[in-house]
This record gives sequence, structure tokens and C-alpha cells, in this order.
Amino acid sequence: MSRIQLALRVPDLAASVAFYTKLFGTEPAKLRDGYANFAIAEPPLKLVLIEGADDEDTRLDHLGVEVDTTEAVHAATARLGEEGLATKEENDTTCCYAVQDKVWVQGPGREPWEVYVVKADADTLTRQQGSTCCTGTTDTAGHDAGEPVAAASVGCC
Repeated sequence: MSRIQLALRVPDLAASVAFYTKLFGTEPAKLRDGYANFAIAEPPLKLVLIEGADDEDTRLDHLGVEVDTTEAVHAATARLGEEGLATKEENDTTCCYAVQDKVWVQGPGREPWEVYVVKADADTLTRQQGSTCCTGTTDTAGHDAGEPVAAASVGCC
């Protein structure tokens, strides 16, 4: 089953987990230090909460489409490339307490989107060097819309 992913950077993880547990009527599927995700069946949504700074409002971190297989990621990569979008592939990357294969693109407003598959659990939240995962703040100078930009901050989905 595919589902849309919404990753939010939140100032108070515990309060956010409590709120979204009530809103969606389900407990987090994964709850780790500085991180929580909800695998919501109806509507089909993967809600990711990433702990941010206490003095910041909640904000969008990135968007995604979770798919079932690496083959689906490869098919998305091919389709997006054929549509003329710049893609950045990451295979066997550790991010968000998971080992993933993924492809990144950026929308016209520089919003980062990933199509990804979770292959296994991992012990670390932090993205690997060179990964676009969990962009935080991005340096968009000199980049065209649809072109992936490197992540400037740590943290992950």
C-alpha cells in the first residue's frame, strides 16, 4: 500500500505526540528520541514528527510517498526523470531510524518530496553524510525549481 508522508518539525515532541494520538485515534508506530511516526490507516498517511528547536513554530520539513518495494522507487525515479525533473537517488541510506531506498525531487516552491521504501529498522535518526533526508533549512541559492538541494541541517524523518 502506498501512502502520503507528511514530516513536521515540532517544538514539543511529547505534546505533538499526545495531540496527534488524539486526532487520529492511534498510537505512534515508532517513538524514539527526538522522533515519532504514525502509520495511519484511514486516511492513509505516514505522519512524521521531528523534534525541532523549542522557540520555533511547527513547520513543514518535507513530503513523501511511501511505497512497498525498491522496484517502485526505481520506477518513480525513471518516470520523474522522463518528466524532466532533476532527481537525487539514495540507496541503502540510513535515515529516520530506518534503512531506505529513495529518490528526491523538489516542487516549484522548493518543497522537498521523496519517494521511498523502508527496508529495515536502524538505530539512528540522523541522516548520512550527503543525504537530502530531512532538509531542515536548505541553501537554495543557484538552484532551479525541481532541482534537489543539499541539506544544511541535521535531523531526519
